[in-house]
Amino acid sequence: MIAAYGVANLLQSVAATRTTVHHTFDPQLLVRLAGHRTYLLGLGCQVLGFVLAFLARRDLPLFLVQASVAAGLGVTALLGVLLLKWSLPAAEVALLGLLLAGITALVVSAQPAPARQLGPAGLAGLAVALALLAVLGFFSVRLHGALGSVVLGSLAGVAFSAAAIAARPLATEHSFAGLCGSPLLWLLVAHSIVGQLLLGLAMQRGSTTAAVAAMDAAGAVPAAIVGLMLLGDRIHPGREWLAGVGFVVTLAAVVALTRYAEPQHHHHTRPHAEPVLHPAAR
Repeated sequence: MIAAYGVANLLQSVAATRTTVHHTFDPQLLVRLAGHRTYLLGLGCQVLGFVLAFLARRDLPLFLVQASVAAGLGVTALLGVLLLKWSLPAAEVALLGLLLAGITALVVSAQPAPARQLGPAGLAGLAVALALLAVLGFFSVRLHGALGSVVLGSLAGVAFSAAAIAARPLATEHSFAGLCGSPLLWLLVAHSIVGQLLLGLAMQRGSTTAAVAAMDAAGAVPAAIVGLMLLGDRIHPGREWLAGVGFVVTLAAVVALTRYAEPQHHHHTRPHAEPVLHPAAR
């Protein structure tokens, strides 16, 4: 899952920066992105990561699965350096090391357990959150640069967090009919689409690392709280301190990455009157 999400972030970032920047909360962006083979390949990797995460949520607590999604940022950064010649500051490298340490602590402290079901109040809360995210996204697209990347990435993280909350009890369904008939499935799909649109907008506005780190940071906390309070997520007895330290370190690392991340992509425009010269002519 970590590898799949890391590759997906990189490929979708490349496609987003090759598409005309959108200044409105317009689903047409997803249609434009779908015209890029790179984006479709990245979307395929993201679907693979989503399926693996869905299966993991059947038994593992959300604080572990959602924090592990953040580790995909390390794969994205590494591939960006190797393939796209991104510049990665030393501070960012150290933060990625902290990210790995935090995930390791969460793995050691998590206790597998099946999820409890969400009641009508939980379903209503997910529906209200979907409407609120759409409204906030409509106004947030006016932000540009690093601020736009962080704000839109954070909204995308909340949307994906809501999708994860819906997926945890949904993964315990044992029949295909029960899966398709559950309102949690449609809430999961709707939140995923909104999150995908917000993430595409965030990646267009500056730093891929900032957009993805903001998404991971904003998405980890709500899912962890809801999982522990409502869905029956468990921690090994005596390891509560390790889970707390691991979660705080992971969250601090991804938040700090938004501080050190610099834009890797820029949309260039060329005046219409400027001739395009052959390299030899230049």
